[in-house]
Amino acid sequence: MASHIGRRKLRAAEAVAPSLDIGLTAIDIHGGDEIERAIATFAGQPDGGLIVTPHPSTVANRGSIILLAARHRLPAVYPYRYFAAESGLMSYGPDQVEQWRGAASYVDRILRGDKPGELPVQAPTKYELVINLKTAKVLGLNIPPAFPLRADEVIE
Repeated sequence: MASHIGRRKLRAAEAVAPSLDIGLTAIDIHGGDEIERAIATFAGQPDGGLIVTPHPSTVANRGSIILLAARHRLPAVYPYRYFAAESGLMSYGPDQVEQWRGAASYVDRILRGDKPGELPVQAPTKYELVINLKTAKVLGLNIPPAFPLRADEVIE
């Protein structure tokens, strides 16, 4: 079950994949045994990796997804920092703390009388890259030394 954001990210990945000479396989999973079967099947293909898109089911099942990616030695990029903090390889996504701060200012404006329907939609303004080098080592990945220098956070 793909969210609106997940579908947009999938379309963007599909658009750029041919120029990078890579194949792309979308896996639509909802939870439980379905996750295990899908990741195990995908892991049977050579040179694979995962891009986990933001969705309530991927957040709710993140522990299983992270564990299965590690078990099958699949490098994976996750949508939020806490995936990498929980042993995922890396995450790239919006800084959620900054988003919550912005939400608080909206609550304040609404409580002061602004109409919610008249407030502009705000896109994230800060994205963060988090790399878990412990997980990279477990997966046997050789991370180029310059890559962690670009990260907002490195877990060692």
